[in-house]
This record gives sequence, C-alpha cells and structure tokens, in this order.
Amino acid sequence: MKVLTNHFPVSEDLWERAVKLIPAGTQTLSKGPDQFVRGVTPKYLKSGSGCHVWDADGNVYIDYPLALGPILLGYDYKPVVDAVINQVREGTTFTLMHPLEVEVAEMLASVIPSAEMVRFGKNGADVTSAAIKVARAYTGKDHIAYCGYHGCQDWYAVTTPRNKGIPKVFGSFMHSFEYNKIESLERAFAENPGQIACVIMEVPGTDPAVDHVTGKNFLQLVKELAHRNGALFIMDEIVTGFRYSIGGAQKFYNVTPDLSCFGKGMANGFAISALVGKMEFMKELNEVFFSMTYSGDTIGLAAAKATITELLNKPVLDHIWSMGEILHKEINSFAEEEGVNFRISGKPPRAGLSIKNSKGEDDLLLKSIFLQETIKRGVLFGGPVFISYSHGSADIEKTIDASCAAIEKLKEAEESGNPASFLEGEPVGVVFRQRT
Repeated sequence: MKVLTNHFPVSEDLWERAVKLIPAGTQTLSKGPDQFVRGVTPKYLKSGSGCHVWDADGNVYIDYPLALGPILLGYDYKPVVDAVINQVREGTTFTLMHPLEVEVAEMLASVIPSAEMVRFGKNGADVTSAAIKVARAYTGKDHIAYCGYHGCQDWYAVTTPRNKGIPKVFGSFMHSFEYNKIESLERAFAENPGQIACVIMEVPGTDPAVDHVTGKNFLQLVKELAHRNGALFIMDEIVTGFRYSIGGAQKFYNVTPDLSCFGKGMANGFAISALVGKMEFMKELNEVFFSMTYSGDTIGLAAAKATITELLNKPVLDHIWSMGEILHKEINSFAEEEGVNFRISGKPPRAGLSIKNSKGEDDLLLKSIFLQETIKRGVLFGGPVFISYSHGSADIEKTIDASCAAIEKLKEAEESGNPASFLEGEPVGVVFRQRT
C-alpha cells in the first residue's frame, strides 16, 4: 500500500500565520494539531468529495471524523449542494421570516417522536443551552443532572477543566451521573431534593442496560426517575440524531423525552441545530429569551430540508449501518487474532477507537502510532469514527487494509518494549472530553 509523504509545506506555512492571529491557533479545539500526530498529519484540509478529503498540499485521504460528525451523506453531495446554491441565489437571510422555517419544522415534527414544536439554532451549544433555560423556566428550579458532553456554554463548561472565566457558583448547580448506573442519578436527586430542574444526557456508543425486573432500558428508567422528582428529561441527540434512526436514538431505543437537541448530521455539514419537544414545555420559549440573527438562516434550513429528504427517500441508514458493521468486524477480528488490545467500539454508524496497553489502560502513545500508520496510508482517523452514505465498499476495504497494517505496527511497537521509538511525530493530546 502506498505510503504518503509527511511533508506539508503549505499546511505548516498556514499554521505559522495562524498562531500569530488566532488564539489557540484554531476555531475548534478538537480540530487542532494536538488532536493528531503532529509532523505526520496535515494541519489543514482544503476540499472534500464523497468520503474523501484533500489537504492543503494536495494529498487525499478517506475521512472518518467527518468534520466531527456533521457530514452524513458525504462532502459535495449534489442534492444538498444544489439546494444550497439555489437558496443562496434567492437569499440567505431576510428582514422577515422565511417559509423554510415552517417547512423544516414540519419535517422534524413528522420524524422525531418528541417533536411537537421546534426552534432552530446554529450550533449544538445553542440548543442545549435553550433546553436548560426551558427546563428551569417550566419547573422553577435551578439544578441540573447531566451525563455526557453538552457544549461550551457556561452551565456545562464550568464542569470541565476549561472553566476559566466562568463564575464558580455555576458549578454548584451541576450534578453528574453515570451512564447505565441508575443509582448514581438516584443519589443526585436524594442529595438535592426538590432542586433539580432537568436531567440531560447523551447516548454513548454502548446500548442502554435493560433492567431484568421491569424490562425497561436505562433511558426509560431515567425518564421515569426524572418525572417522579418533578424534573424534565432532555436527550442531547446532537451526535446520535439522524444516525441511529431518522428519529434519533429516542426512536431507536423507544423512549420519548420531554425535550431533545439535534444538530450535526441534520444538514450534512451546514450550520443548523434544533431544539424540539412537547408543546407543554416548548411554549416556555414564548417568554424565555432565545433569539439570534442567524437562527432562521435559509442556508442551513435548505440544507436540512434536502438532507432529510434524502434520508426519507434513499437507504442512507441501512448503508451506514452495514458499512460500519463490516469495518468494525474485520478490523476488530484482525486485532484479536494478533493479540493487540485494539477495538473500534460503539454503534456501526458512530464509534470510537479504543487502544489499551498491557496494563489494560487507554494509551495515547499507542493510539498515536495507529493514527500515524493509517494517515500514512491515506486514511484519516481521529477521535470519533463516523460512516457516511458516500463510504463505499472500496473505501472500507482500503481502510481495513490500512488499519490491519497499523495494528501489525502496534504489535511490533509493544513487543519492542520501546513503543515511543516508533512514533515519527508528536503524540496526540486531549481537549478534556470528560465523560460520565
């Protein structure tokens, strides 16, 4: 298999210019150079088509982070691009509202179980923030029970290591609980009686556990526990929405939350997000302050309409699930045969890399070696592993070959007793991405 060059003069020049002008050098921390193997990975991507991306120096890769999740159909996907170009010519934002606001809201209400009413934002953080405001307004309570990652807004960011600039008092309202451990949420309610406004949670790559007594899954139990304590149940489906099913993880796991947050894949890379929920709660937005110049931007709405139309009319979900299953099975089986503690873990359309050392601990050095060896073979992995509708059998086959070669290198590195000597650049770091 061809090994690509690790010389990126255009990328390096751009980075030198960026660090002089842009704090942290990047607009998105998870896209920064320290999230990849520096010296082996390009710093800038310039274009994309299907599941392939080209860096600023002209090298091409099969992409799996997919812009951290928004690319569901593929880069430069014609029906979406055509819809956006047509809308650009008609206008991107106006003095009054646009019909697309109603049309896309109706589409969401027709496919998402919890969507009786809809409001739009641009980022996931916009709508998770709005959901918290709605819950606090409706219940008259201030505290939040949370599980997972919910964005950069103050109420969540205060719980992370990147909490500089946020009043510390905000942290006193936050109470974490653990996925698939209902007793941890019960404890949060017991320690804060009558104070918790809502429970907000992501669904990670693992399925919710099923209670053997009631037959209900963890999500259903969380909803019941929240309601018994006078709290709203909010599902953060920014990542899972339109991937697990067209109705999201809530439809896939048969639970209807009070409020839900969607984004990422709903517009195939164009900026839009949505807060949806039951009318009883969403009506709080008649008074809750949630209003932005670009929340009715027609470009995101046109892209969302085109994307959801594709999901309704083409076998997108069947494809991303089947391609993901093949990818996971082949690579994981090879790693097991080689005796390497490597796994692509999660659901077929949305997963992550798990690489552990001989002590069974997550090992960033070993992960860096894997990322290094795959990028050299034309495959761009990162944190998340997503599948798009544009990933074909040939792309999956090439990815399996590159990954197996990387796993062989991992085995060699571990057996050498000095895996650091196998790394040709600087190892990856972490943003924080705390998980509970």
